[in-house]
Amino acid sequence: MFELGRELRRFFAPERLKAHSDGLTRGDTSLLELLDSQLLAQEAKAADVAAGRIGAKDKARRRLEAAIVWREVARRTGDPVALRKAAAAAETAAAGFEAAHRKDGWARARCEQAFCALLGAEVFGDPGLNAAAEVAFRDARGEARGGLAAPLADVGQLAIEGRRILDTADSGEASAFAARFAAPIQALDAIAKRVTVARGLAADARLIRADLLCGWGGRLKDVELLDAAAREASDAAERLDSAYEPLTWVRAKIVHGQALALRGEMSGDVDGLAAGASALALALDHLTREHSPLDWARAQVALAQALQALGEASSDARAFEHAVSCYDRAGLVLKETPALPLRGHAAGARAVCLARAAEITGDLAVLDAAEAAMKIELANLSPGRDPVGWALSQLHLARLYEARITMTGRERGERAAALMSLDAALDVFAEHGLRSLSVLAYDAVERLSEPAA
Repeated sequence: MFELGRELRRFFAPERLKAHSDGLTRGDTSLLELLDSQLLAQEAKAADVAAGRIGAKDKARRRLEAAIVWREVARRTGDPVALRKAAAAAETAAAGFEAAHRKDGWARARCEQAFCALLGAEVFGDPGLNAAAEVAFRDARGEARGGLAAPLADVGQLAIEGRRILDTADSGEASAFAARFAAPIQALDAIAKRVTVARGLAADARLIRADLLCGWGGRLKDVELLDAAAREASDAAERLDSAYEPLTWVRAKIVHGQALALRGEMSGDVDGLAAGASALALALDHLTREHSPLDWARAQVALAQALQALGEASSDARAFEHAVSCYDRAGLVLKETPALPLRGHAAGARAVCLARAAEITGDLAVLDAAEAAMKIELANLSPGRDPVGWALSQLHLARLYEARITMTGRERGERAAALMSLDAALDVFAEHGLRSLSVLAYDAVERLSEPAA
């Protein structure tokens, strides 16, 4: 009984409560998913206050907690300022751990720096950040002795390597590479039995693997890889509680729906595409724009892509119209972050949907609107910052010109304009080694060149 009383006094000691008195989560990062984006931003500021207080205990750990919160703000909103704050806090935390000769803490902070760089490469389209992340993960893995740092560094290194071979690996190499995720995921599952936050980190690792499998399956037209991606995402969702981990659960459902839609698109199966679209719509029912604007926009784009594929398979103009509505909803978020490559991809795909709807219905006014919107989007894009997105927009603009020639049967300079756009796009695709996109552009050049031969 005396032992119990002593433990209770230690647990409710004033210094313990003071260390976590700032913010709603009291330093528990596993609760961040329950906060909407505005509350999350307030939580990040509170974490900064806690880390900067003169009497704060273990300042390095407080800085690491602040870095994790700021990175989540950046992931949900696409705010580059939040990402810079996350990276700076992680760097300060690493310096604090190093000064105290705490290697595991230093390795965890170094992993956080790497994840900040990885997020910057993914969200803002800066591939140079992948190299910085790879160095940081390697450093962390070399110093980690236990805890979360070692499996996190392994997952990070695998994510970077997987993205590097996304356009080159064959089916066997893709399956073998995906199997390498098993060890770090098992390690995170084991840690999750005593550290709650590891549950979400293990789910993130599974979603990275599922996303890579989707990429390989879609490029190689491999049903087995897409089925594996769907199973992986479904498994990740089943291990989560949608009430306490809503965002990670929704992200898992989105990847599951994308895998189903890709499988249906590959085989031209209308029912399969409808199943994928239904899964994505169900995920959106559990996500609001206020909770995570960027996740919501990504889900809208994913649903639009599924509806677009459904329209191609069924030649139904209504599917394209619903896809355009989804792209418009995504644009409400993406217009506030014009530097995101996703904005260019969404605008281009929206133009293609309008073009297909115009072709099916014979309505030139729809085509006029699509062409004007595409030109505005091209004016806003920077070929230096996002060359691939800019080239994709050029490809889509050429598609609109081609649709106009087909619908009207007349040529008033559209052919030359389309060929000029395709030539610019081909230069970028060749420079970045994007073979599949180069093939699409070459095919369009051949179609447009035929009447002139």
